[in-house]
Amino acid sequence: MCGKETELFVAAIEGTELKVCQSCAKFGKIKARIRPAEAPKKKKQVEAEEEEPEIIQTISSDYALKVKNARESLRLKQEELAKKINEKESVIHKVETGHYEPNIALAKKLERFLKIKLVEEEEIKKEKQKKDSKISGPLTIGDILKTKK
Repeated sequence: MCGKETELFVAAIEGTELKVCQSCAKFGKIKARIRPAEAPKKKKQVEAEEEEPEIIQTISSDYALKVKNARESLRLKQEELAKKINEKESVIHKVETGHYEPNIALAKKLERFLKIKLVEEEEIKKEKQKKDSKISGPLTIGDILKTKK
């Protein structure tokens, strides 16, 4: 019930059999004692000095100007471009005016047709998480209740 990871007992508490610690077993009738299985030996964790950075794709900040200039250099109207890439004319208009940032799929479609670069890849380095000295092991409901106080 409390989530404490100690020696467990099977106890009947309010008509339900639960695996509980010794202090929670007092709320019911102890039926059996659970013998802890031998924990598998932990392999030494070798931490890599350099973790692989996460690569995310973003749309360049000057996407509107790039799309408009590329379309005009091909001597196409917004309506013609929209038909060629199977999009609505209003979407092309909003992209060119900067009122709508295209998603990655639309940006790639525009890149292929207009032969421009809109999608930029950025590397984000993952930071190692520091373990909280108060909490060890998996988070329990008791830990959550303690942190909310």
